[in-house]
Amino acid sequence: MAGVSRLQYRNEIRLIRVMCSGRVDMSFVFRSFYNGMDGVYIGACRLNECNYTTHGNYHALNMVLLSKRIMEHVGIDPQRLRIEFMNASMGQYFAETVNDFTQKVRQMGPIGKGEGLDGESLKERLREVLSLIPYIKMAKRGKLSTRLKDPDSWHGFFTKEEVDTLFKEIPYYYIDPEKCQACMTCFRRCPVEAIQGGKGLVHVIDQERCIKCGTCLEVCPPRFRAVRKMVGEVPPPPLPEEARRIVRKGKEEEGT
Repeated sequence: MAGVSRLQYRNEIRLIRVMCSGRVDMSFVFRSFYNGMDGVYIGACRLNECNYTTHGNYHALNMVLLSKRIMEHVGIDPQRLRIEFMNASMGQYFAETVNDFTQKVRQMGPIGKGEGLDGESLKERLREVLSLIPYIKMAKRGKLSTRLKDPDSWHGFFTKEEVDTLFKEIPYYYIDPEKCQACMTCFRRCPVEAIQGGKGLVHVIDQERCIKCGTCLEVCPPRFRAVRKMVGEVPPPPLPEEARRIVRKGKEEEGT
C-alpha cells in the first residue's frame, strides 16, 4: 500500500520480503549487524491475524525480545532492532514507523561507534553470538514458541539476568581420548558434522562448529562413556592426529 499510494519514506532502508515474519531467524538479525547494518526493522502481521496456522508473528516477537537482551549483553544498543505489527492496508503507518526508526538510527550513529566499540571488538562479539545461536534457540525453544497476548509482559519476558546466565553456563562437549573407542556412533549422528574421526582414530569435537546440542553425549555407548559435558570450563586442546591412532590388542600382538 505504501508503494501504490506513493508514500515517501527514507531510502536508506533495504526491503527483504519473506513469506512470514516467523521466517526471520535470529541469525539473520545478527548477521546483518555483523555485515555493518546500523539497524534492523521487522514488519509483521498484526498479532492474531496471521495468514498461517503457525502464527509466526508471535515467534518473531519473542525472537526480537530475546535478541534485544542479547544485544544489551554484548554492548549494542537494543533500539537498533525494532518490530512493528501491521496489515497490508497500513501503508501510512509503515512509512511513518520506517521514517521514525531511520531517524533514530541516524542519531545513534554507525553501529559500534555509537556504543564506543571499535570495529574488531564489535565483530568478535557478534561472531561469538552467531556461533551460539543454535544453542540459544535450543535452550530457549519453549519461551520462543509462547504466544504473548499482553503487551505489558513483553518487557520482562526475557530478563537481563536470564541472558547473562545463558552465556555464563554455555556447555562444551569433550571426547575423552582415554575412553574413546572410535566406534563412529557420535561421528555419524552429529547433525552439523562437528566431530572429526574415522575408523581407528580417537574422535575430537571441532568446538567452533559444535552447536552444543548434546547429541554426542546422548548416543555415546554407555560402556564407553567417552563424551563429557563441561560447563564453566574450556575443553582441553584435541590430540594431534598422529597421537589419535587406536591400536587394538589383537592387531598389536599380530604386529609383534
